[in-house]
Amino acid sequence: MADPRRLFDLSGKVACVTGASSGLGRRAALTLAAAGASVVGVARREAALQSLMAELGAASGAFVVADIADRQTLGATCAAIAAPFGPPDILIHAAGVNTRQKADEVTEAGWDQTLALNLSAPFFLSQALVPAMRQKGWGRIVNFASLQTTRAFPGGIAYGATKAGIGQLTRAMAEAWSPHGITANAIGPGFFPTELTQAVFEDPQLAEKNAAQTCIGRNGILADIDGPILFLCSEASGYVTGQTLMVDGGFTAK
Repeated sequence: MADPRRLFDLSGKVACVTGASSGLGRRAALTLAAAGASVVGVARREAALQSLMAELGAASGAFVVADIADRQTLGATCAAIAAPFGPPDILIHAAGVNTRQKADEVTEAGWDQTLALNLSAPFFLSQALVPAMRQKGWGRIVNFASLQTTRAFPGGIAYGATKAGIGQLTRAMAEAWSPHGITANAIGPGFFPTELTQAVFEDPQLAEKNAAQTCIGRNGILADIDGPILFLCSEASGYVTGQTLMVDGGFTAK
């Protein structure tokens, strides 16, 4: 039997992580680099990406400052992503926005911004980068779903619509591209301390209420995402595709 640890070795692989400037995207970038991958972080904030690179090091990390929701610059963004290490084998879509507008207060601008970044960008960026994966016969796409993929939260109608869409997008990506060796899966985080959930964690009573709704009895910490990310990006998940893995402490199980 081969050494099972080699199933999680990403040496020689190139990973692209959107939303790498903070939160779960940043954590994913660090995890993949620790497993041996060369990582390209993509986000709009250069200073935050520079901070990430200080941890990754020039040998295993590079960054691209870009708005992935801007389709007019998609070609240039993809070229920049491939420039440091070659076209990515692994693509993680961690960038996202939550306007938290109530249903009666949703604006056209807020709705369009949410759909463009949370749902359209993962598809069109994947579509642009899949040909190189297909040529290699190997690829990993990891989308970010949410508790709101299946649950309705106050002030989450636009965000929830995009995250429900991510569930179906993941299945459709698997149907389209898995015959070519490219798996497509999603991670559905529970409540983790990130910029998107800052308002939740600044309210101790709300944070405790959310923790009590999990089976484990606590909210997530960044380290909780390491294993699931590594699993879905490695050989270990070679026969897993079209799935949404809820990393939520059992929140959606209750």
